[in-house]
Amino acid sequence: MRLPPLLASFAVLAIGFLPLAKGLADENSDVHVLNDIAYKSSSSLTEYEKTRCKLDLYLPATGQNFPVLVWFHGGALKGGSKDGAKPIAERFAHAGVAVVAANYRLSPKATYPAYLDDSAAAVAWVVAHAAEQHFDPSRIFVSGHSAGGYLAYMIGLDDRWLKPYGLKPSAIAGLIPISGQTMTHYTVREERGITDHNVISADEAAPINHLHKDTPPMLILYADRDMAARREENRYLAAVLRATGDTHVQELQINDRTHGSIAGDIAHPGDPAAEAILHFIADPSSATTASKN
Repeated sequence: MRLPPLLASFAVLAIGFLPLAKGLADENSDVHVLNDIAYKSSSSLTEYEKTRCKLDLYLPATGQNFPVLVWFHGGALKGGSKDGAKPIAERFAHAGVAVVAANYRLSPKATYPAYLDDSAAAVAWVVAHAAEQHFDPSRIFVSGHSAGGYLAYMIGLDDRWLKPYGLKPSAIAGLIPISGQTMTHYTVREERGITDHNVISADEAAPINHLHKDTPPMLILYADRDMAARREENRYLAAVLRATGDTHVQELQINDRTHGSIAGDIAHPGDPAAEAILHFIADPSSATTASKN
């Protein structure tokens, strides 16, 4: 497949001209992996929290002072696991970016806002352990696909979730939601008794309801063949952010992708979503124009 000119330029920039990290890892080197690290430690944790609130850490084999990507898996807030992030995490770790893949509690066993608190706690763990894990604390990025994109949006836009951990969204160097839901997530609506997914709401549980001009820099990704209304939701959020005066929001449509393959193909060599993410991590302030072919 031939890439559109804009996406091809991302690939060139990300691979050839922009330094990603101090101590860039060799693409053929091993990745150091630490599994099942508990990111919550309170004595009041439930057994379910103890089971689900764990993360896997993927570290580049060489170097230090790495940028770090916190990744939340998809699965409609009802399923999924950090284990599915392994190919993506290894892809970025080989490129010099440490990856933290985190589990979180799932509905219906846990309900709103449990998964948001877990996501905030995972980010707080990264901040607290930056020095010992050789992360660059000024380059902590938060990402995720689908439900994980929704969590990334909420953690970065609504300061209620990081506040209990002594943090603000400004601790995040950039947000990279991938095909995230920007209205009140349909699983949250189900928990509230609204089972018709065509009934849309945007209350305090909706990213769209927490927009302001001082957000972390943002790269919003969505697929040309995304699930119904998903790319339109994300385009609308980006447009409203710009209307607030936010000058740090970027968006990019990844062509020839579905809701699933936009994330599933990230691990493939030359994938345009991966290259756009690496370019953004290298320079979150760089301008991006949406590709809407």
